[in-house]
Amino acid sequence: MPIMSAASLDRIERQVKKVVALEAGEVRGLIASFVYFFCLLTAYYIVRPLREEMGAMLRQADPDALKNVFTYVFVVMLLAVPVFGWLVSTYPRRRIVPIVYGFFILQLLAFWLFMPRGHGDVSPKLAKGYFVWVSVFNLFVISLFWSVMATYWRAEQAKRLYGVIAAGGTIGALAGPIITQLFARVLGPSTLLLVAACFLGLALAIALTMPKLFGDADAATDEKPPVMLQSVLDGAARVVKDPFLLRVALWVFLANLLSTFFYTEQLRIVGEAIPDRTSRVVLFSRVDLFVSVLTITAQIFGTAKIIQRYGLGLTVASLPASALVAYILLAMSPTLLVILAIVVAERAIHFSLSSPAAKVLWTSVEPDDKYKSQNFIDTVVYRGGDAASGWYFGALGKDGLHMGLAGIATVSVPLAALWCWLSFDLAKRFEARSGKAAASANK
Repeated sequence: MPIMSAASLDRIERQVKKVVALEAGEVRGLIASFVYFFCLLTAYYIVRPLREEMGAMLRQADPDALKNVFTYVFVVMLLAVPVFGWLVSTYPRRRIVPIVYGFFILQLLAFWLFMPRGHGDVSPKLAKGYFVWVSVFNLFVISLFWSVMATYWRAEQAKRLYGVIAAGGTIGALAGPIITQLFARVLGPSTLLLVAACFLGLALAIALTMPKLFGDADAATDEKPPVMLQSVLDGAARVVKDPFLLRVALWVFLANLLSTFFYTEQLRIVGEAIPDRTSRVVLFSRVDLFVSVLTITAQIFGTAKIIQRYGLGLTVASLPASALVAYILLAMSPTLLVILAIVVAERAIHFSLSSPAAKVLWTSVEPDDKYKSQNFIDTVVYRGGDAASGWYFGALGKDGLHMGLAGIATVSVPLAALWCWLSFDLAKRFEARSGKAAASANK
């Protein structure tokens, strides 16, 4: 990073060494990776509140709109995954990064051009397109980032430095909502897309300097991974054959099926309570900020201790247990304050407790099985749960049985109970698999 003097780098290196086992020659690459991830997450958390606002607008205008949009997201993801897989299996990562990030920057500029200036409303077609686009954007830019990191950092370095690099993204998750709240009313919601494009452009500029910072590491380690489409198909076959992986897939499916309901209810209630577009953007950015602060606090002070003290099963089950409570609360009081509290608590529990604990489950899976089955679960199963949620709750509500919130909550409680049971069953199977693997290693 030529803009920093040798003296500045030395000072930073001395400070970082106080908390990280930093070795000689790593400080420039670490700073670049940290800022790179910060820029990506800042950009995402600027475009995200705009997506929520458009979702609220669509939900207010047409109760069926979000159900259809989630289906579009699922279909687009199925089409985009093999295209992305073809790219990463055909071209080196150092060439893919400017293609993918440049493509997304151009799309951000295109959305800005077609959106109204100031605080005007967005057309339904454009809102649907943007909603789908953000979902795809999130998956690919983050996936590509960690792929780039794997290109430059060896496994031994990753164990030491990935925590610091991830902290850059954590700070970005705080910076994005703050920037949105500061400038949404001044610039107008649509102009925030230009701010996001600038941060994504900075991420791209840093990524382009990585080969120079790491010397020949890029050429030496830039292996072409398996074609993602074949990987997803292989992953589907492995999930079906392995009872443990099948339960993991069912857990993820139920998580999205049931949690998406709170998300859509949030959009409905916010849309009814707050007619002004800019005010909705600011509100959703505050929700993101609260979630990030709670998540960081829990991760620093509680996650590891809770997993160690209460066990994996109870920690994984924290999310379905919170869903059970949330359904009851929402049925009793479907107000703006209640739904926002539910969404903040549910997302914070997911990011700080349930998701880290669920990731531990993958450590009992063989590397090849993990790569392929996780690709399938993170794309098809994850987005399939979103799409199924719209149709499931639509069938219970206005589209079918005309149930109110109390009726929907009552019918959904058994699914949440199944989700809880799966958490404990997965933890039990994890212990059995880990014990068996340890016994085999000691022979």
